[in-house]
Amino acid sequence: MTRTPVRGASSRRAVPATLLAALAGAALLPVAAATPAAADTARPSTTSPQTAEREAALVAEEDRRLIEVRSVAAVAPLRGRTWTRPYRLDTGGGYTLVLTQRSAPYTVADLLTLAPQTFTRQRDGSYLLTENLYLNSGAKLKLSNPGGLKLRLASNDRGFVSIVSFGGTLTIAGTPQAPAQITSWDPRTGRSDTEVADGRAYIRAIGGTFDMEYADITGLGFWSGRTGGLSLTGTDRPNTGNVETSQHVTKDERHQAKADRLSGGGPASSGTPLSSGDVQASPAGPLGTPDARFSVPGQSYVSAKVAHSTLRGNAFGLFISSANGVTVSDSTIEDSLEHGLVLHRFASSTVVERTTSRHNGGDGFVLARATEEVRISGSTAADNGGNGFTLSGQPLAEGPSASGESVDKYGSNSVSNSVARNNGHYGIEVVGGTDIGVQNNRVEGSDMGIVARQRVEKVSITGNQVSGQRRQGIAVRDHVRKATVTGNVVEDSDTGIYVRDSLAEVRGNTVQDAGNHGISLVGTTGGSLVSYNVVAGVGPSAIDTSRSYGGRATVKENQTFAWHDTSSFWVRFRHYMSPMTMLWTAILLLILFAALRGRKRGQRVLGAHPYTDKRPLGGRSWALRRGDRRTSGGETGPAPAH
Repeated sequence: MTRTPVRGASSRRAVPATLLAALAGAALLPVAAATPAAADTARPSTTSPQTAEREAALVAEEDRRLIEVRSVAAVAPLRGRTWTRPYRLDTGGGYTLVLTQRSAPYTVADLLTLAPQTFTRQRDGSYLLTENLYLNSGAKLKLSNPGGLKLRLASNDRGFVSIVSFGGTLTIAGTPQAPAQITSWDPRTGRSDTEVADGRAYIRAIGGTFDMEYADITGLGFWSGRTGGLSLTGTDRPNTGNVETSQHVTKDERHQAKADRLSGGGPASSGTPLSSGDVQASPAGPLGTPDARFSVPGQSYVSAKVAHSTLRGNAFGLFISSANGVTVSDSTIEDSLEHGLVLHRFASSTVVERTTSRHNGGDGFVLARATEEVRISGSTAADNGGNGFTLSGQPLAEGPSASGESVDKYGSNSVSNSVARNNGHYGIEVVGGTDIGVQNNRVEGSDMGIVARQRVEKVSITGNQVSGQRRQGIAVRDHVRKATVTGNVVEDSDTGIYVRDSLAEVRGNTVQDAGNHGISLVGTTGGSLVSYNVVAGVGPSAIDTSRSYGGRATVKENQTFAWHDTSSFWVRFRHYMSPMTMLWTAILLLILFAALRGRKRGQRVLGAHPYTDKRPLGGRSWALRRGDRRTSGGETGPAPAH
């Protein structure tokens, strides 16, 4: 193998001695910039502290190796004609073959010539690479072979190799009948390397262009996103090579330096200004023309296309950051140790179409913070350990920070016409951000279906089919503003649609077979609107607003006739007997009671006989007849004379 997994001694000792003086300045060139500034997603908690420390150390060692290679590459053109052709560096624990710029791309045939001992053809027709490949800025490498390429990158407990392009063009091309196959390889066991604790081979494009079609990438990467398997990263830190010089160097001196280099006259003379690109070096001291010129260096972004490919068993399936105009289509990412497809910081204008991410340890698709204008459509996330899709638009900082990050939200991302099936956490989760679209998706199973939370501003959840969640089908919570939940069909969940401490318009949805609440408003939901929904199911309430406060939510024109209310009498009594309802009920009863009392009193005054209070005489009764007189004792007598 070419490197030991732990390289304690600094590999600077292996750099040619003639370049050490130049490296003092060149070490500041942007290989640290080639490393994404964002923290990578942590490994699962099952990773032991000792393993985590070891893998993190290997990542740091890789970063240092690339800094040294980049430093030499930055000043190599100053050393003469021989450095314009491919050259090899001893980087302490192994070798790195540096491919320099030329008009035609390097091919498999070129590698057999340039590295006959470390790029060898095996008996089964495959190729084994046992040293690192590095594409210098402007270099081109096409990994392809008639009949299909099988490339094995040496990787075991003694070390691993990598293919890294820094500003070059890396192409991996196969055919539908014979895809290009690249995998880590342990020559001793004759199998792919499955152990990541001691590092593992990887491929990375830093800036420049990457193009892959009809390829199978298997068993690559470890620990971080940038060494995670197949990694496409730009330099989200400034490229110091773009800084303008403020030193006074004459035009004649620059022409002379260029002529010396082209003539192959060996090292530049002590009187020739040391330069790399537009950067010129000169002795310290007074400036010839003092000034204060400054420029803001630009960022270097990778542009990439991945199509009709399979990435299986990598640490991170496909990791993309600081990328612009990336297209991923018709591909499959599966069995990753961490997440499947990760779009990390400053990935923008990216399109993901007809791509499946499944059986990964983390999330299927991740749009991390500082990603913008990313569109995912026609894709599937199934059986992942975390979420199916995660869209995070939270700011990089809440205020002044050590790195001076932006406090703005990110967004304009969408997931549409896609499927999230049986993922371990949520189907689709939106965390912060602005102007997010979740439209026309099918979400099956998981703990919750679609979740928008953490101060999302303007999220549209429309036309989705959500079914079989253990808790909420659709949840909008934790200070979301301007949420629109319309035209969704939610089936067989505990609560169909759940809004908590947020402002949402819940309109025109269909909730079926809910087992607890159809639509539930909890906390400060004042100003929300719940209208024209059809709610069916069995549980305490079809539309639950008893726990809502902080202003009135409008609930109107909903159809709940198919809801079977299972709440007890006292539950329903408490539901309807709110303090205000009880107050108005008491006032109504008081008015009714007073009206009844007044009616009875009026009847006594106006409708009673004037002598009803007079008692009859001793039980005697008198009757008067014409012509006779009858006493109470039954005697008769003549009628009294008139």
